[in-house]
Amino acid sequence: MITRRHLLETAGAGAALAVSGLKFSNAEAAGAALTPGVPDGVASYATMAKLPGKKPLIELSDRPPNYETPLEYLRTAITPNDEFFIRYHLADIPNIDAKTYKIAVGGDGANGQAEITLDDLKKMPVVEVVAVNQCSGNRRGLSKPHVQGVEWGYGAMGCALWKGARLKDILDKTGLKKEAIEIGMDGADGPSVDKTPDFIKSIPVWKAVDPNTIVAYEMNGQPLPHLNGFPARVIVPGWTGTYWIKHVTKINALTKPQGGFWMTPAYRIPLGKFPIRDRFTTQETATNTPITEIVVNSLVTSHREGAKVKPGKVAVSGLAWDGGYGIRTVQVSTDGGKNWSGATLGQDLGPYAFRTWSFDINAKKGKNSVMVNATNNIGQAQTAALIFNPAGYHNNVIQNLTLVA
Repeated sequence: MITRRHLLETAGAGAALAVSGLKFSNAEAAGAALTPGVPDGVASYATMAKLPGKKPLIELSDRPPNYETPLEYLRTAITPNDEFFIRYHLADIPNIDAKTYKIAVGGDGANGQAEITLDDLKKMPVVEVVAVNQCSGNRRGLSKPHVQGVEWGYGAMGCALWKGARLKDILDKTGLKKEAIEIGMDGADGPSVDKTPDFIKSIPVWKAVDPNTIVAYEMNGQPLPHLNGFPARVIVPGWTGTYWIKHVTKINALTKPQGGFWMTPAYRIPLGKFPIRDRFTTQETATNTPITEIVVNSLVTSHREGAKVKPGKVAVSGLAWDGGYGIRTVQVSTDGGKNWSGATLGQDLGPYAFRTWSFDINAKKGKNSVMVNATNNIGQAQTAALIFNPAGYHNNVIQNLTLVA
């Protein structure tokens, strides 16, 4: 039986495991921690940085703060709070007093207006969900040709146990008009210069009232870290992190599609190019659509590319995840994709969570290929070649790792 205590103990175990043998402190160490294949220039400015309450993370920018989780931290299904990546678009991030914090609820699609304090939020029916928070641009740095944006490697993601109140219950405080089509959301973080557009997002009403969409005030049994959204953030399980608004202060029901730069042209993918089921139809155009659900993916976290191993039995392990359908299988090939064998799946913490997997290979002297391919419960699998798009989204190419014995 999966219990809350078990999940939090798993997170603690991950912290102990991930830091063993790691001594990151400078740019040289950051270069070694970067994902192989990101642009060569990234190593010239990346550094390892330790922010308050965090273990060393790969700093890709400090204003706005964008910090990647090193691969070695991603070895358990639950990512500890102090190892969780940080992603912002705007540099003005205020320290919020929980005692005076309020969320304004309203909009032209609501039947009224309301203000909800943090105490009010905590008095509402409690919901807990284990879910992956993945930046839409995770693995952007592996696009070929390279594209503009934060050159993330593998670590712009993490998985946590989120606790809060259903967004539906918050919307019920005012009620929705039948004309409401989207729910707009804004956070306390803002632009440092006037010309920078505020980061405002929306989700369709049907996703907002999903029982798993919540406003969370706890992460892995603790208050949200400041740079992960304190005091409360929106959690949209299965969808990429662009919709997971941090420090949420406004929730508006809308009768017209949300405008603004961060809805269009940003965070768009070519229409029909990816096998996406969750459609955001009120925001679609004839050529593109907003990014929504996470595509099925997997990652080897036990070893890096070119890692040295001893000949014989070698335990290879990692993570698999998708947009909420759940992982059916993880297949491993050691002969360049000619033959595949099933890996052993770890505990199922829910359809939106990381699923750990493990597989023993028989390493022979010299180079050993390890390919990994995850399939979800609706039959979607990873791609053999990159589906290129100008923003570098949805990179779920089958990983091909070389171990040297």
